[in-house]
This record gives sequence, C-alpha cells and structure tokens, in this order.
Amino acid sequence: MSHALPEDLVIRRQQAPIIYDSTLGVTVAAARAVPDAPARYPFVAIGDSLTHGVQSGAVFHTEQSWPAQVARAIGAAPFDYPHYGGPVNGLPVNIEAVLRRVEDRYDTVLAAWEVLPAIATVWNLLDANEDYWERTYQLPANDVGTRAQNLGIYGWDVRDALSVDVSSLRQRIAKSPPTDSLSGFKPEHDNDIAALSVLAPFGSEATQLTAARHLAADGGIDTLVVALGANNALDAVVSKQVRWSAEGYDDPKRKGSFNVWTPTHFALEYGLLAAQVEVIGARRVVLATVPHVTIVPIAHGVNRANPGAKAEVGSRYFPYYVDPWVSEGQFDPNKHRHLKADEARAVDSAIDAYNETIQTTVAAARERGLDWFLFDLAGLLDRLAERRFLADPDAQQAAEATGWTPYDLPAELKALNVTTERYESNRRGRQKGGLFSLDSIHPTTAGYGIVAHELLGVLRQAGTPGASGAGIDFVALVNADALLANPPKLLDRAFELAGPLLRRTVSALKPSRPATG
Repeated sequence: MSHALPEDLVIRRQQAPIIYDSTLGVTVAAARAVPDAPARYPFVAIGDSLTHGVQSGAVFHTEQSWPAQVARAIGAAPFDYPHYGGPVNGLPVNIEAVLRRVEDRYDTVLAAWEVLPAIATVWNLLDANEDYWERTYQLPANDVGTRAQNLGIYGWDVRDALSVDVSSLRQRIAKSPPTDSLSGFKPEHDNDIAALSVLAPFGSEATQLTAARHLAADGGIDTLVVALGANNALDAVVSKQVRWSAEGYDDPKRKGSFNVWTPTHFALEYGLLAAQVEVIGARRVVLATVPHVTIVPIAHGVNRANPGAKAEVGSRYFPYYVDPWVSEGQFDPNKHRHLKADEARAVDSAIDAYNETIQTTVAAARERGLDWFLFDLAGLLDRLAERRFLADPDAQQAAEATGWTPYDLPAELKALNVTTERYESNRRGRQKGGLFSLDSIHPTTAGYGIVAHELLGVLRQAGTPGASGAGIDFVALVNADALLANPPKLLDRAFELAGPLLRRTVSALKPSRPATG
C-alpha cells in the first residue's frame, strides 16, 4: 500500500448494510411547525461532480443533472443551474462531443490512412477548447447573474465547501495565469472557473454553504440535499494510488497531498459541515452517503492468473484494479498502474466509516427535533454493482446476509440491459454498460435518472411538497440520453488508438489546484 494504514481504520470484511429507512428509525421528537408561507426556493442541492451533472469528462448537460430532474418532477420553481458552452460544449473536456465530431468527419469507419488526420482533428478541437476557457471565456462578475439552486461544483470535497470562497478562487487564477501549452489540452484553472460560475453571483465572500444561506435568507429553502464526500476518496481509484490524510488535511493549500481521508479526519470535517448546514435553516435536510468509489468502471478489476475471477470465492474484490483501457490479458503489474485488492478494501472501509459518520449526524439531528433524512447513495450503487455482485452469485450471497438486495431497474432501462460496467459501443451499437458515461466515473443521463428516482422516494418520506406521486419519465430520459439512443460508433476504435489520451483526459477531472502555495 502507498502508506501504512491509519490507526483509526477498521478493515471491513462484510458488505455495509443498505439503509432503506431514510429516518433511520428515529422519530422527530418536536412537532413539525407549519410554515406561514411556502419557501421561495422549494429545492436546493449542494454537492460535487455528481450534483453538478458531469458526464463524459465535462459538465455540460446540466439540465439532466439529478437535481434538475428532481426539481422538474416535484414542480420546483425557481430551480436554476449554470450552463456551459465552448467549442466542444463543456468544461473541462467533453469526451463524447470530441468523439462525435470525429464521427461526423470520418463516418463510422476509421481507415488506416485516416488515423493521423483524425488525431489532428482531435488535437485541434482540444486546443480550441483550451484556448476558449483560458482566453476567450469571461469570468463572471461578482453579484451578477442568476443565483443557482444547484450549487454542485465538480472536484470539490468537504473542506472546499467549508473554506473556498469567490475571492480565493480569483486569487488562485490571478496568481498563476494560464499559458498556451502545446503539450496539454486541459484548460488551466478549469475547476476554479466552474466554481466561479456557480458562486460569483452570490458575492465575493460566497462559499457553497454561504450561497445556500443567501437563498435561505431570500425567502427560505424548503428541502436542501447535501451530497459531499466522494472526493475525499475518489482520486485513489483515478490515480491508482492511496495517500492517507495527515497534518494539513484541513488546509485548502495542503490537502492536495492526500486522496483518502482517515475516518477521524473525515468525521471532524463533516462535523463542521453539518454545523454550517444546520445554520442555513432549511425546513428539511437530506444528507447523502458517499458511494464506494471502487465500484465505478475507472477501477477495472482484473485477475491475471484466473481471468474474470475475484481474489477469492465470495469476495467483493478482484486481485488488481487497473485503468479501464488496460485489458485483463494486457495487464502487467510491473508496467501498468494499479491498486491491489487490499488497497481497494481499505478505501471502501474508510468510506464505510464516512457513512457511519453521516448516519450518526442524521440520527442526532432527528433526535434534536430537526427534519433531517438520509439518502443512501452508497447503497444504491452497491445494489447496481454488476461485476461486484450481480455477475458473481457467491459475492451476491455473501452480501445478502447483510440485507443487500439487487436493484430493480425501471422497465425502460431493464429492457436495454444497462449495467454499471464500462460503456462500450461500436458500429453495431452499445455493447456493454449504459449507467456510466465515457469517463468511466460519472453517470449517464439515465444513470442520473436512477439517482433522481431514488431520491424522490426519500423526499416523499420527508414530506417535500410536490414529491407525493412525482416520478421520473424514463421513456423521455432514454430518448434524451445520446449514449443510449445513439451510441458512438467509433468508441471501440478510439479506445484502441487513444489509451494514453484517455488516461490524461480522465486525470483532467481532478481539480487544478496546487497541493501547496
């Protein structure tokens, strides 16, 4: 392992129990006060890339983020969210849009003599995208523009939500102006640009949390959903190395040295977060658990000795986790970056501890008479996990002993046989996957629809106005999901030719903030 295991980490051998009751069995002691008037803002969300609406390497279809889908379903108005454009429609790099442009030019077959021109086409698109966000795009002015109710910001962790404000974002950009690099294609300061697009309308001192306080002061918030914590562990599976948090974990200038927070450090950070969430004063609050990041396809499980098999019978884990463009037959531990099974289990064990902290936070709030609820986002992904459970009867049986049950997909998605596997398509159409987009980290539009569908169940239990009887139109959602309705025909060829480029694109999803300084 990259570093010795932290002393406060308990390695979990069993699957964490799924939380089906959003009240955690705790009845709110105080009588629910009847508000004098409806809140001006029926629905507000705070989170990271999953809330922001990232797909295929970029935030672009923000109208299909799960907060936007939920807001439509419950009739929440206003519900505003940021919009992103640019040469390839999104920030930082929209993998799907680049692939579609190549298909438009070279049709569905990329002949040998077209490979170099196609690479040049891609390079020119990426260069134009970089130039747009670094030099053409105008950073939003403070106190100007629409104040969004989707306050998700990709790449952000709990500390960012607590500490990073508009002024510090502008200072970071000014301190290190972008340069026109011929070797790179990820826009510099992309994460800071995205954060400013969300927070600048709230003023120079706005953070994610104080932005929500502004909304609450401007007529009140009925339901606030907070989904933070994934980026306190995600980079371990993206970079294929584990760096446990230590001194400086709570310093925005130093925390970049770490990519998995110890349970104690996370609990301290989340306690500060919960205190600020309470101060916002929303009528009801939903806290989401942190997904097990080792399930997402960017962590591709392989077994060199016994292809397709787990590390042991009934285990959740494969012997190695590699980048998804490295096939099982190609994998060489001396050549390819990877995590081992015990490292993956350690990361998941830390996340289990994070989620126990979140559950305790909700239960304690409810015991104090607050209308707080739990959304078990981790449990939802666990129930959908194809290679971990659904395709492995032995692992599934072991999980069932803890209360795990397979997720019953909506009929429209069940008919398409979508899974959590890495998305694959060719000239014959989609071959595999469908719930995760081309970056192998973030959901497709349909995947976000499942999140929205499950959250609606929590909101119904919470008594959110408009949630009773509300639902997600999965027929319309499938039609709106281009990866399902019109699968890319050159994806298999692109993977064959551009493994190194894809690696750099996925790595670009990490925040562009320095570890120090």
